[in-house]
Amino acid sequence: MRNDGIEVQGDEADVRKREPAFNLPGGLVFMLGVLTLIHVVRTYLLSTVADENVLLTFAFIPGRYTIPFAEQDLGWLWSPVTYSLLHGSWEHLIFNAFWMVAFGAPVVRRIGLARFFLFWCLSAIAAVAFHSALHWGAMILVVGASGVVSGLMGAAARFVFSPSGRISRQFAHLNRRLTISEALSNRSVLVFSGIWFLTNFLIGFGQIFGSAAGGTVAWEAHIGGFLFGFLFFPLFDVATADPRRD
Repeated sequence: MRNDGIEVQGDEADVRKREPAFNLPGGLVFMLGVLTLIHVVRTYLLSTVADENVLLTFAFIPGRYTIPFAEQDLGWLWSPVTYSLLHGSWEHLIFNAFWMVAFGAPVVRRIGLARFFLFWCLSAIAAVAFHSALHWGAMILVVGASGVVSGLMGAAARFVFSPSGRISRQFAHLNRRLTISEALSNRSVLVFSGIWFLTNFLIGFGQIFGSAAGGTVAWEAHIGGFLFGFLFFPLFDVATADPRRD
């Protein structure tokens, strides 16, 4: 019996029959619970003033880094990670949770809990680093796990697609990891990545040339997260793939 709950003895068809239809990794369930709890507290328990203080303390603001650190609080230190735990609305949270379940589950199964938490922190930092490079000094609040979700998508693109282009929801984490050249030669990866980048560029162009009411989408952070996941996932990946599934 493997520690991921898959029994390798016997016929593979029996293994698939015993695999639950809905089986999210515990680490992913934990993070979804944390995100939900934080949003519940902010929405229903905190006053407007208290919630504004939370945002100013824990949301990411590119402009922090143009002010001497001695003249401000320590938000510059933790906000490149803590912003990913905050969301602007229930719709924002649910949207991120949906894609996190879809692409985070195979990544967590593959790299384990500790590396998943490290991946979360570093992909969050990479996302806002790319965003800040294009909005240096801007006094705007960035919140949401979208950068991390994009990182998970980029990481998943390195292994979830089988040679046939299909994704096995429960067993994708056992595939062999593609090299960058192999991934860029894989039709499924190219189509998936192409649609993802096109969608984000269209969002960005719409915000640049259109009128945006309320908050805008930090599409640059999405790109930073995706590139981090796609390029640096091998640093987190120690899984040994089943050669029958290459």
